[in-house]
Amino acid sequence: MRIMAAGEFQLKREIEYGSPEQNAAVREIIAAVRAEGDAALLRYTERFDRIQLAPAELKVTEEEIRAAYGRVDGEFLAAIREAAANIRAFHEKQKRTSWMEPSPDGTLLGQIVRPLRRVGVYVPGGKAAYPSSVLMNVIPAQVAGVPEIVMVTPPATGGESGINPYILVAAAEAGVKEIYRVGGAQAIAALAYGTETIAPVDKICGPGNIYVALAKREVYGAVDIDSIAGPSEIVVLADETADPVYVAADLLSQAEHDEMASAVLVTTSEALARAVRDEVERQLADLPRAAIARKSIDDYGAILKADSLEEAIEVVNRLAPEHLEIMTADPMDIVGRIENAGAIFLGAYSTEPVGDYFAGPNHILPTNGTARFASALGVDDFVKKSSLIRYSREALLEHGGNIMTLARREGLEAHARAVEVRLKAEQNQDRGKEG
Repeated sequence: MRIMAAGEFQLKREIEYGSPEQNAAVREIIAAVRAEGDAALLRYTERFDRIQLAPAELKVTEEEIRAAYGRVDGEFLAAIREAAANIRAFHEKQKRTSWMEPSPDGTLLGQIVRPLRRVGVYVPGGKAAYPSSVLMNVIPAQVAGVPEIVMVTPPATGGESGINPYILVAAAEAGVKEIYRVGGAQAIAALAYGTETIAPVDKICGPGNIYVALAKREVYGAVDIDSIAGPSEIVVLADETADPVYVAADLLSQAEHDEMASAVLVTTSEALARAVRDEVERQLADLPRAAIARKSIDDYGAILKADSLEEAIEVVNRLAPEHLEIMTADPMDIVGRIENAGAIFLGAYSTEPVGDYFAGPNHILPTNGTARFASALGVDDFVKKSSLIRYSREALLEHGGNIMTLARREGLEAHARAVEVRLKAEQNQDRGKEG
């Protein structure tokens, strides 16, 4: 890994919006699904996954889900259940309630919080099977009260119509009852616009390849989406007290995700910087995904030497990382000065995988520096809020003049008259009573 002065480093990585050919292909697929429904889903499944399905085979049966339990080990089942309980308990604390506040003049203001009616979760298939992401997408929606949660995931390619059993078990443990074996841009189109078999949803969540990401971007507006996620990122902020073995292991835990993943150490210690550089090389030697991690480290990894803790914190806030680990003598003394980070891990034993799998906070986090303004996926992403306004006669009489003034300054006379006709009616009524 490169060691450089903290002030010299700038991570330059454009958000991937695909090539013109990829975007054109996605638009063609979406248009076909909108026009042909299930027929297009089946055609693209045969083309891309090399599997022929009948329309009735799109939906995963209860028998398949039950059979999946026999194909996973007990250790996984125990772990996924405990993780699900932790995730649920954390997200329960995010729940909001509706509220109403009356005023003495008869005004009533408030906010009604309602869950979305139907949410679609995309889960990658094939080699990229992530049961933990099933939990992270589904459970917040459940806690929010979403009554219908549907999952789509591609079947195994090359003639097998089955779905990874760990994905199915995770979905079942999270409470998903509606699952379809369809993937790619065609699955996103089906969720957004509906087919004969798959009813449309209000929001689509979950990771996928470039075609899935482009399809989500394309259908946004017809439905809501979670985000267009970029490659994974980790920044470790450390001083001389950090263990270089731990730091190197945590950097590699993200570098193995993707050739474009970013792993950065920001430290005030020259000795730690050199020790971590050497330790990364040592641990890379026998890492199963060494080729991916090596490419990530070489292209997007760095060790940044800061002259002071203040400079180190400034660099972290500028990077706005998806994951931030603070390995200093007193992490709690620093955390209040961190303004931009998706998730913050405090101390030597709070390694990033603790958050990825088990602790409870969501691992679907803002990337590409968007932690400057975005947050982790949570319950708020699955609710909508309606404002509630009730004005009394007395309140309108008192404030109507101000409302008309503002409307007329904006050139919207009909707005002003909507208030004025009421005020005049009340004034006439009052005169009639006096007469």
